Amino acid sequence: MRARTGAGFAVGGVAAAAAAHVASYEYWRGRCVTWGAMASEACAALPGDDLLACPDVVTTRGIGIEAPVSLVWPWLVQMGPGRAGAYTYDWIENLFGLHMHSADEIIPAFQHIAVGDAWQLGSRGPVLRVARIEPERALVVRSDDGNWVWAFVLEPGCNLTRLISRNRIARPGAAWLGRAVTRYVMEPGSLVMERKMLLGIRARAEHLAASSRRPPPEPTSRAGQ
Repeated sequence: MRARTGAGFAVGGVAAAAAAHVASYEYWRGRCVTWGAMASEACAALPGDDLLACPDVVTTRGIGIEAPVSLVWPWLVQMGPGRAGAYTYDWIENLFGLHMHSADEIIPAFQHIAVGDAWQLGSRGPVLRVARIEPERALVVRSDDGNWVWAFVLEPGCNLTRLISRNRIARPGAAWLGRAVTRYVMEPGSLVMERKMLLGIRARAEHLAASSRRPPPEPTSRAGQ
């Protein structure tokens, strides 16, 4: 009897927490889907928008990076499963069999990418295929079913580079439960992963920029010379 009572309390607690999350999410959803983005960036037309005209979900997140675009772009080019990873929580990605191993250095072998190249997200996950490349400006991938477009856009500034990440997702024919899961579970979950990714790219690019600005060590003189 006590076990049943305890289980009942646990289920009730989970239900109450879920209800509270659903009720409160509407108040902070705007910040969730536009984390780090300026208002002008969230409203701007970006490369890849035309590839999915009527999405059900749009997220636009961004970050400022104290490095030139030339030192940010290589980290984007080499991303992907079986490549340089996604600079996020690898252990979470790999729970789903995505084989992500985030690199901390520029890997020359992964610096070549072309339209049509694909990322296979797990054995049963979607295939994201490179749809558009504008060197040092934009990298856009699109799922083979056309329902997901993910764009990475670089905007150079005087002292930093803005990195903008935009997802456009359609859920054609999804039932109300599927749409609810997308809104209340997938959207906040994507913030956790994408925030880590953007911070990871910034840390790597800024470290590379600092290293490139550091003067080379002076040669050490040898005795007798």
